[in-house]
Amino acid sequence: MAGGASRYKAAVIIDVSERTLKRWRSECGAVVEDQRPHAARGSQPHQLTHEEEQAILNACNRPEHQSLPPSQIVPLLADQGVYLASESSFYRVLKKHQQQHHRGRMKPRRPVPEPTSFTATGPNQVWSWDISYCSSVVRGQHWYLYLIMDIYSRKIIAWEVHDTEAGELAKQLLERALLREGCWHQPPVLHSDNGAPMTS
Repeated sequence: MAGGASRYKAAVIIDVSERTLKRWRSECGAVVEDQRPHAARGSQPHQLTHEEEQAILNACNRPEHQSLPPSQIVPLLADQGVYLASESSFYRVLKKHQQQHHRGRMKPRRPVPEPTSFTATGPNQVWSWDISYCSSVVRGQHWYLYLIMDIYSRKIIAWEVHDTEAGELAKQLLERALLREGCWHQPPVLHSDNGAPMTS
């Protein structure tokens, strides 16, 4: 445009509207910068140099720091009168060099398998059970309802009320339910949450 080209042709070439190009000129003065999100940017004035990044890595990989996160390393260095960069810069440098995920004596993430799902196409294939808290009219007195239900038919297979919550009581109820339904040799899948009586 400084060489005499019209604004609308310049806007077509850089694939922006003429109004956008006019707004950029009014905001930036005579020099128009490409302000599109995907435009190539110049170097950042406050970007860490290679030497500064290496100093951060060296500090993080010292024997006394190799098991600590940057949120603890930066204050420890500050106590010694050393300031290399901000905590967020430490995290950014460690992420850039693939050192953020598993460091030192810290245990790696444990793979958690996806929960298994079951589909019931008939009765006595999948049962669900739970223990429900039942209050009473007497203050401080309550009971626990143990209930087993068939997923397919919604039939209540077995239930009992006790004044305690225990895995042994649940085991006895389940054994009686299997005998009553005649599926002792082909037991159904028993679905429950991960409460202490259920896992016991």
